[in-house]
Amino acid sequence: MATTDNIRIEVVYPLPHEQLIMTAQVPDGASIREGIQASGILEHYPELTLDTLEAGIFGKLAKLDAPLRERDRIEIYRPLIADPKAVRKQRAAEGKNMKKGGGDADSAEDS
Repeated sequence: MATTDNIRIEVVYPLPHEQLIMTAQVPDGASIREGIQASGILEHYPELTLDTLEAGIFGKLAKLDAPLRERDRIEIYRPLIADPKAVRKQRAAEGKNMKKGGGDADSAEDS
């Protein structure tokens, strides 16, 4: 009789005001997809679907069919609400305006 070794994993879903960490045991060689399903996290957050979510292991994006290893930490990523490049450009533009003085200084001199 063959026995299947199980490995222990964590599944993390960080939200702005909470972070849910769930542990699970899956068969050795299980995929990220199987780890997420085994954790039960999909029942806690029905908005998560395996068809659309992105996940990674220890901060590195990975495909859902990637195999897991003992003590892997699966991280489920939320979609970005703003494009980081656009935000940096906006901040840079605001910084340039502030350095130039901005405000109503010119209109005060005209009066």
